Amino acid sequence: MELELTTINLNCYDMVLDTTLLDEETLESIVPDAYPDIMRILDTEAMVCLNEKKATEGRAEVSGSVRADILYLPEADGCVQRMTVSLPFSCSADLPAITANSHITALLNIRTVDTRSLNPRKVLTRVCVSVQLQVYVPRASDICSDVCSEDQADIQQLCETQDAYMVMSVEEKPFTFSDELALPGSRARIQTLLKTRVDFACSESKIIGSKLIFKGDATLYLLYLDAAGSISSAEFELPFSQIMEIVGVGEDANATLQISMTDCNCLPAGEGDDEGRTISVSLSMLAQAVVREERQVQLLTDVYSTACAVTAESKVYTFSHLADSGSRRVMMRETLETAQPVREVCDVCVRTGQVSQSKGDGGTIELSGETFVSVLYLGEDGMLYTETRSLAASCTLELPDDCVLSCQCVCPGERFASPAGGGIEVRYPILFSYLALISQRAMGVNHVVRDEKSPRNIAGQPSIILRMVTENEKLWDIAKAYGTTASDIMRANALTEEAVPVGHLLLIPKKR
Repeated sequence: MELELTTINLNCYDMVLDTTLLDEETLESIVPDAYPDIMRILDTEAMVCLNEKKATEGRAEVSGSVRADILYLPEADGCVQRMTVSLPFSCSADLPAITANSHITALLNIRTVDTRSLNPRKVLTRVCVSVQLQVYVPRASDICSDVCSEDQADIQQLCETQDAYMVMSVEEKPFTFSDELALPGSRARIQTLLKTRVDFACSESKIIGSKLIFKGDATLYLLYLDAAGSISSAEFELPFSQIMEIVGVGEDANATLQISMTDCNCLPAGEGDDEGRTISVSLSMLAQAVVREERQVQLLTDVYSTACAVTAESKVYTFSHLADSGSRRVMMRETLETAQPVREVCDVCVRTGQVSQSKGDGGTIELSGETFVSVLYLGEDGMLYTETRSLAASCTLELPDDCVLSCQCVCPGERFASPAGGGIEVRYPILFSYLALISQRAMGVNHVVRDEKSPRNIAGQPSIILRMVTENEKLWDIAKAYGTTASDIMRANALTEEAVPVGHLLLIPKKR
């Protein structure tokens, strides 16, 4: 007779891929007729926008576009010119575990960008896009927690509680920000916009009922020419607050949020007295949330009968346990040597790339993140120059050897750069965020058959059995071997707990 088992249905997600993809694109562009000839390329500022994420059988794809603002000095004496080009990009990852209903999260960054002049009317722009890609596949698991044996007193079952840290929801929400921003009175009017840069930071998130409420800021940075032809800058904090639907999780669940830009338009606006003092801004963003929750799962691990033969089938279950999660902030400080003495720093840009990890001494893990620094400065000769450097940021984590680590790095907060002896001193923060999980396998019973035609033969069993407990032996194992119960053995030996020391002599009662 097949025994009825109580089944728990777990609907969660498995992260089948966690990687960083790099895609390099190049584009040859002709200088528009309205623009003067190029004498020297100064700098290139790039902004990446996400267009589409798509999962198919065995493949995850991400596509978008890069807007590059090329700053150059014209051959004839004049002010800095800006030329804008657009480069589409796409990248993909192949893995058999990816299915068409997989959920994808993608965090996009510009790793490197540069432009060189091929001739006074043609340029070649090269950009490398970094895509931190994670793919989550829905998984429905049926876990047997116990035997429905109310009318079968002879059935003995062993259940264990497993702590499982699971991805319960992967959701996303597009949202926008539109406004007209006024320059502070201390700033000169905008004549020509040179650079636009946007950074995102999610400062707070909370689950209330079926809603995920999150808040943060988009930091908008502008570099521009004023009416006198001098370079000026302005910075704006653009707060946002959004609500996302989250189903099937408790309010103590942990939500990790990533914000990617899907579109950006920033133009000088205003008329009359407001002309050159007002900026019209429109941002389109995509919030991507991964919600994890720690749950306790009861697992049926063994079963037998004191009256007859029982056949039990088992399967292997894998549970993830949270080893550690958090963030480490590292302050970078470096002096960039320059060919020209520096009079003034006009702009500093920091980009982040891949994070690599290696095992250190004594159970430590070393994280190393790529950072790329670009500084636009005014030399003592009155000319503009750019200095670019690649610097590595690192931190050390103490984690178990058998954990699987997922990590990323970003540059939050302000970047500082100032003239120093022989060059430019740059200072900027790097934040490493990490999640460490340990996978454990457990055997669980998923099918039980009770054979009433094969009763347990106790006729030849002695009425009194003395049994010494051996190493790594549990009371359950002894009871199962002799067709009795752990509770009967405890009563017969006046035991108050199931843990019995090695070498202890037990009286095994005969099951009637």
